[in-house]
Amino acid sequence: MAKVLILSGAGISAESGISTFRDSGGLWDEYDVSVVCNYDSMQKHEDVTIEFYDKRRSELKSKEPNYAHKRIAELKNMYKKEIAVITQNVDNLFEKAGLKPEDVIHLHGFLTQLRCQDSYCGKVFDIGYKSQKEFNGGRCLTCNSKLRPNIVFFGEQAPMYEELNKQIQDCELFVVIGTSGNVIGVNTMAQFATRSILNNYEPSSAINDAYFSKVLYKKATEAVDEIAEEIETFLNPR
Repeated sequence: MAKVLILSGAGISAESGISTFRDSGGLWDEYDVSVVCNYDSMQKHEDVTIEFYDKRRSELKSKEPNYAHKRIAELKNMYKKEIAVITQNVDNLFEKAGLKPEDVIHLHGFLTQLRCQDSYCGKVFDIGYKSQKEFNGGRCLTCNSKLRPNIVFFGEQAPMYEELNKQIQDCELFVVIGTSGNVIGVNTMAQFATRSILNNYEPSSAINDAYFSKVLYKKATEAVDEIAEEIETFLNPR
């Protein structure tokens, strides 16, 4: 397991123009989250759910990684085994910044993928920025069952959380960038590590920053060089 765990949330991608459902404006104001992001969305509201994720996927095509994505990608490529990059985001900005798909753990799924709805098949397909219908009519290439966005909806199990739990057990430096702490209990996770860093634009009611060794309340692009220096010093002690 890696010595350094970097966990990122929506805050890191916000500077690239990707909003979250907690923000106002854009797609999230056009759609009801309970309709398009719930465990039963594909059963009860299939058309509008597919439409929503098609729009998000199309929007992602023009988004570019910012300096924070690029700096973290550089670090990961320099210290492949020592650093784990885990994100709550479903975008591909770390990949655009130079990381291979296998070098990023996406806890909540991946927007540029579709998954077969047949539980016995479960085949995953990379479709880039296409609409779901554009990819084989929205049908699985293996069993012809219907496909769905490869996203973890509210109320569904998130298989990659098991990997997160494994990584935190052996983590020595825990870095949190751009997350409210409402979904993942970073307070508890910070206590597993020898040292921890919190970087958010502003304080969150769900995070007790007293549990962190260093706290940086500023944009990710403004904090990432200091974070990178901490990581490199930690991995290369004098």
